[in-house]
Amino acid sequence: MARATLSAAPSNPRLLRVALLLLLLVAASRRAAVSSSLGAPLATELRCQCLQTLQGIHLKNIQSVKVKSPGPHCAQTEVIATLKNGQKACLNPASPMVKKIIEKMLKNGKSN
Repeated sequence: MARATLSAAPSNPRLLRVALLLLLLVAASRRAAVSSSLGAPLATELRCQCLQTLQGIHLKNIQSVKVKSPGPHCAQTEVIATLKNGQKACLNPASPMVKKIIEKMLKNGKSN
């Protein structure tokens, strides 16, 4: 029985190395595709979307702000700003500047 299980394993170690390298490249390219150019990557899976946050951004560059409350997918509050150029940036909800931005956006009715 054990012999049948061993024979099912790949006999070519070079093929195994190539397969592992290919798997690593796919994982790395997927992670790079999720990152935004502002250094505040957004994830697309059912987990926290903001992997890194910015302390603030100039109000004139922001089109809208979305505040996500903690839930089963993420234990922290997330603030995601959509910029006028279409990019998205994660902001630190504890930052005093971000709190002011949220207040101003709520007054202007530009939040989601």
